[in-house]
Amino acid sequence: MIRLSPALAVAALIAACSPSPAQTAGTDLAAADLRSGYTFLTAETQAMQDDSFANPGYLWVDRGAVLFESRAGDAPSCASCHGEGLTGIAASYPAIDETSGDLLNLEGRINQCRIRHQNLSALDYENDDLLALTAFIANQSAGMPVSVSIDGAATAHYRNGRDYFFTRRGQFNLSCHQCHDENTGKRLRGDTISQGHGNGFPAYRLEWQTLGSLQRRIRDCDAGVRAEPNAFGDPTYIDLELYLSSRASGLDMESPAVRR
Repeated sequence: MIRLSPALAVAALIAACSPSPAQTAGTDLAAADLRSGYTFLTAETQAMQDDSFANPGYLWVDRGAVLFESRAGDAPSCASCHGEGLTGIAASYPAIDETSGDLLNLEGRINQCRIRHQNLSALDYENDDLLALTAFIANQSAGMPVSVSIDGAATAHYRNGRDYFFTRRGQFNLSCHQCHDENTGKRLRGDTISQGHGNGFPAYRLEWQTLGSLQRRIRDCDAGVRAEPNAFGDPTYIDLELYLSSRASGLDMESPAVRR
């Protein structure tokens, strides 16, 4: 008899109960059904997130605050342009850059400012300085509702991100939709499947023992279904971020959240 690991068994069960087309038809979550990943956490993990002294993510927020005020050589500081802070900005990203016409997530906006206004090089994803700046800026929107625009030039990006969410991939032949819409609340490898919202990122994941970006989490999901992850900053992943943000419209921003 062949014995499947718990992850393979769950994946096989989900796949067996789902239709076979490569792109799984589905509808978006109703606003009344939205639940932050916070609601799927244990009471202990919720308490860790709620306590700014116990939440490790605030180490990056504090570092980001220092970087925001600091100058690198002759380059102006972030604060020299944004002295009043960036309250609410993170809740509106990803967004179209009016100059380039590109869709940028928050990391992309930070790097664009570094290149365009500070004459500095871009920071790599998961670089601690980029995570710190992203966490600091995102934290300024904590408690504010996610609200992104999918109008105009953003519409095509939204549709591409939505297609990615509903398309099966990998050796397990699973889509994001099948886990995070159809199987929300079920158990998988000792964890509870959430709705897959990004309102808490960058987030401190207990599995990682560090802060990480939403792109890192998406790559983990793709690897989890045995698909080849896209590169960090891949345009399709940024489109997916836009779809996820639109899907989470109205949920409170929580970064730095704590997730399992």
